[in-house]
Amino acid sequence: MRLPIVALLLSCSLAHAAPPKAEAFAPLLELAGIHLLCEQSAPLVQRGLSEQQQAALAKLFAADALCLDLAKRLARSFDQGQLQRAQQLLESPLAQGFTAAERAVGESGAEGLAAYRQQLDARPPRQERLQLVRRLDAAAHTTALATLLRYEAGKTQALLALKARGESIDELALSRQTKAQKEALRVSSAEAVESFMLYAYRQMPSEQLVEYAALYEQAEVALLFERSVKVFPTLFATRRAQLRK
Repeated sequence: MRLPIVALLLSCSLAHAAPPKAEAFAPLLELAGIHLLCEQSAPLVQRGLSEQQQAALAKLFAADALCLDLAKRLARSFDQGQLQRAQQLLESPLAQGFTAAERAVGESGAEGLAAYRQQLDARPPRQERLQLVRRLDAAAHTTALATLLRYEAGKTQALLALKARGESIDELALSRQTKAQKEALRVSSAEAVESFMLYAYRQMPSEQLVEYAALYEQAEVALLFERSVKVFPTLFATRRAQLRK
């Protein structure tokens, strides 16, 4: 009986280590809020362009295709166990409670957030609370991803503007020309993310915020966001290459 048991254990081990299919990442990207970045990509790139240009870009930057491309690249870094663990963490009641608080801001309109931002200078948050929000931001790479989305969309629009004038530019030169914009985008993104988190989580006890930040620091969740930050620019660069044809 020992041989079948060994064979069974080996097959289970191999199944656990096998890379997941790209489609299996869809629920995880939704939970992590990364699919929302894919949804926002086309509108940002299309801004201010003609209807004909917008139609072409809508297809090129379609959200589901963009996230599927991301998932294919993420799959190289994950096994089934890591994928399942990351999904379990982001499905937890703790994570869902914070997600509900974020959604409530969007559902109740931007007036409350805008008013809160105006009050921040006069009534700054407690330093320890601010540090917790910054810890969460760093762990979830929220500012990093927001900056990347705005920067890569801006680079794409710059390429389209040059192309409309009959000029051509390769990816390296485009990066050099737009590099100065990235720091300004990072600063404004950080300010927006920070004030949003302070407002959205204002009813959450600091103890829960500590737990939530620690959740994003878990190895499997950290891997998801670290890899997404590295891969996201490639998704745009690949599509800009198609625009150059």
